[in-house]
Amino acid sequence: MFGLFKKKTEAEKLQELYKKTLEKAHKLSHTNRTEADKLMAEAEEIAKKIEKIQ
Repeated sequence: MFGLFKKKTEAEKLQELYKKTLEKAHKLSHTNRTEADKLMAEAEEIAKKIEKIQ
């Protein structure tokens, strides 16, 4: 109950975005490899931002 109004930190938001981007890339890898590669590159950039924060 007390965590209901807790705001997410920037790192938590980036972790969630990273996870969603990887999932999209995995789904696209079966049909459109070039788009999947672009999403993987985007996910790597997000990972670098997470590393800078931590």
